[in-house]
Amino acid sequence: METLPTGISALDRQFGGGIPSGSVVVLEADPDSQSELILDHFARVRRCRYLTTVRSPGSVEAALSLDGDEETTVEAVDGGDLDGTASRTEDLPEGGALIVDSVEPLEANAGPAAYADFLDGVRTRVDDAGGVAVLHALRGGEDPRTRRVTEQVADVVFDLRTTVTGTEIANRLIVPKFRGGAALEEPLKLKLTDAVSVDTSRDIA
Repeated sequence: METLPTGISALDRQFGGGIPSGSVVVLEADPDSQSELILDHFARVRRCRYLTTVRSPGSVEAALSLDGDEETTVEAVDGGDLDGTASRTEDLPEGGALIVDSVEPLEANAGPAAYADFLDGVRTRVDDAGGVAVLHALRGGEDPRTRRVTEQVADVVFDLRTTVTGTEIANRLIVPKFRGGAALEEPLKLKLTDAVSVDTSRDIA
């Protein structure tokens, strides 16, 4: 099975080169975190179809600095239209990435059976393309009832935890699930500024 780089060298070293092709990755994070930087890296490293349920396509394109890059397409989808969103996941580029940012509106507006069918379709299309799908699953308040379905279907779960202590903002990436690879035995401390890198500073008790 081919391994696809995430675009984040620190993670690729941890995972032996990247994510197995055909994988569905869930990135769980707080809305006020810098988790979008991780999505941006996934999108930049290969041909990408970026479906946004919340942000405007223009704001996504500006963050990615696409400048007319035809390798990446950004489309707005209606979080209440599961079938319409599913149609946008067809004909994925070979070896490419599918990003859904964020998946929470789809989780909230669909019944468990319909949503599970949607994810099964995403998995099939990504597997056929030999690519990778990243579902941005934001936390906040009560999780949608289908969040467990998202986590169960996922091959890889990235759990980004952001904490603020005094004057320090700490970002820790926990990877509790990794089919076809090795989950991280301990959290990976990340710097999320204008890029993603490992934070080598020591915690002060």
